[in-house]
Amino acid sequence: MKKEEHYLERASYTWSEDSVRLFATPSMTARSLYFYMQEAGYFKTVWPYFTERASLNSFLVLYTLSGEGRLSYEGQEHEVTEGTCFFIHCMKHHEYHTVKGKNWEFLWLHFNGGNALGYYEEFVKNGFRILDIRQKERTEGLFREILSINRKRELTTEVRTGGLIGMLLTELIARNTTEGRQAILIPSGIRAAEKYLEQHFREKVMLQELADMLHMDKFCLIKEFSRYVGISPHEYQIELRLSYAKELLKYSDLSVNEIAYACGVNQTSHFIGLFKDREHVTPAKFRKEWRTQL
Repeated sequence: MKKEEHYLERASYTWSEDSVRLFATPSMTARSLYFYMQEAGYFKTVWPYFTERASLNSFLVLYTLSGEGRLSYEGQEHEVTEGTCFFIHCMKHHEYHTVKGKNWEFLWLHFNGGNALGYYEEFVKNGFRILDIRQKERTEGLFREILSINRKRELTTEVRTGGLIGMLLTELIARNTTEGRQAILIPSGIRAAEKYLEQHFREKVMLQELADMLHMDKFCLIKEFSRYVGISPHEYQIELRLSYAKELLKYSDLSVNEIAYACGVNQTSHFIGLFKDREHVTPAKFRKEWRTQL
C-alpha cells in the first residue's frame, strides 16, 4: 500500500441540527486490548456536504439510512444508497459527498485498535466493494448501541464498545464473504430464489409458484438450492425468520406474540417451538439473556 506523505482533511459541514457527533479519548488499556471508538455519529446532510481525507490513522464504517451519496476510494467512484455500507482505511485518500438536490442520512464510526488493519485486509482481500445490507435492523442496531453507550461514559463503556465494534466487523466480513461466494459460484436462478426468499420471508412462499416464476422444476429447485446454499428453501426461510426474530427480541419492545406475527408465523406456540428447537432457549429467555449481557 502506498502511504500518503501528508495528512489531509477538507470538509463542508452542512448537516441538520439534530445530527450527532461524539468524540472519545481511548485509555491505554483500550488502545492495547480492544477495538476503540475515535468518533461516531448520525448525520443528515444536504448539498454541498463533503469530506476529503488522507493519511488519517483510522478506519471508517458508514451505513446509509436514506438518501444518496458518493464515495471516491482507490481511484473508483461508488454510489451509496439506502441500506448500503462501506468500510475503508482512512490512511488512503478518500472523499465522500451528498448528491446535489438530495439529502444523505447515515450512521458512521471511526475506530482503530484490536487488529483493525487485519480485519480490513480480510474485508478487501478479494477487492473493495460496497455492501448491500439485507438484515438492516442488525447493522443499524449495532451502530445505535455504540452511540448510546458512548453518550454516557461508564467504567464498562470501552470494553462494551470494543465488543460491539467486533460484532459489527464480523457481520461485514461475513456478508462480504457471502456476496463474493454468490457472485462467483451460485447459478443465477438460485441467487434469484435466495434473494426472493430474503425479500419475502415473512410471507407464505409456495415453492411451486417460486419454481414457475424462475422457470424451473420444483424438485430441481429444491435440489440445486440445497446444493449451493447448504439447506432447503424451506429451512432457509425459517432461518431468515428466526434471524429477524432475534433482532426484534434484542432491539425492540414488541411482545413475543407480536414478533411471531412480524416474522410471518401466525401461531405463537409454533413460533416458540421453532425458536427453541434451533436456539435451544425460548424467545423470552433469549431476550432476557441478551439484555442482561448489555
